[in-house]
Amino acid sequence: MIEDFHRLSPYCLAKEDKEALLLKEMKELTDWHRHRCREYDCFLEAIGYDSQMVKSLDRIPFVPIRVFKELTMKSIPDDKIFKTMMSSGTSGQKQSKIYLDKETAVLQQKVLLRLLGDFVGNKRLPMLVIDSKAIIKDRKLFTTRGATVMGLDFATKKMVFALDDDMQLDEHILYEFANQYGGEKFLIFGFTFMVWQHLFQEIKKRKIDIDLSNGYLLTAGGWKKLTSAAISNDEFKKVGKELCGISHYVDHYGMAEQTGCIYAECECGNLHASIYSDVIVRRYFDFSPCDYGEKGYIQVLSTLPRSYPGHSILTEDEGIILGEDDCPCGRKGKYIKILGRVKNAEIRGCSDTYAAGI
Repeated sequence: MIEDFHRLSPYCLAKEDKEALLLKEMKELTDWHRHRCREYDCFLEAIGYDSQMVKSLDRIPFVPIRVFKELTMKSIPDDKIFKTMMSSGTSGQKQSKIYLDKETAVLQQKVLLRLLGDFVGNKRLPMLVIDSKAIIKDRKLFTTRGATVMGLDFATKKMVFALDDDMQLDEHILYEFANQYGGEKFLIFGFTFMVWQHLFQEIKKRKIDIDLSNGYLLTAGGWKKLTSAAISNDEFKKVGKELCGISHYVDHYGMAEQTGCIYAECECGNLHASIYSDVIVRRYFDFSPCDYGEKGYIQVLSTLPRSYPGHSILTEDEGIILGEDDCPCGRKGKYIKILGRVKNAEIRGCSDTYAAGI
């Protein structure tokens, strides 16, 4: 059914039409994985799942995200494993292992490009990565950082890494990139804390005179570290504008367990669910769906996972659904606010992990 989604613009469907399309796909994926993953089948058996009783998206069963750390959850034989994704984790913590076949990996890349294209255009652009090339050396066993960067590689005309192997900003590379590509639209990508520490703060400390005003800064993760340092989203953007002229920002929320289905930030500062995904916020005491504006656990749904049962996951993050179909940017679908990790949940953010020295 995924071809039905590809024929549509990523943010074109209003609530009723989107739910009808997504519900059918979610039920089919649930049955698909039930017959291919023994552990998932046991889970559905234990909760008494009956597909005939599922009439709305909030009735799709979800697995806790931590299950991907504890169990081998895959719906493909070993000889079909094309790539293994690893979530980030601090020392001593288990990491999620996400098993991809070639079909799922290609699907993730295709959808990621479609979603980003809606915000930055579909033309392949040069991209400055605020990271070291070392993170992509092992292409078969990726951490989230490496996988995210390589997923973006397909959308770029040229990818340039701004940091050396010691995670130091290379001024020569920075100036060379700006001189060659800075006169037209280009991309900058980095995990939020790393952009703050290795780009903004280094520009300030070294008094680097650089114009990055034509850049679209794509960021992800790392807000926990910035928040603890009393640096808000607004302050982050203000500093980027003052130091190097950046005024176009596209933050996004996503995770290794559902790569490809990102929730990207629009011009109004809201994170949007596309037609490929949805988000449900659930109450802490009984997991019932929250009302709009009510804080709770975030459940994410995605049409992309085919090689592992990750299409419906209860995360360890908390957030709020701000509205649906009425964002001033014009995009349909739910738009959300992420409040951070639930208290006492594991620390697992990509750039937060890097900041801890891992």
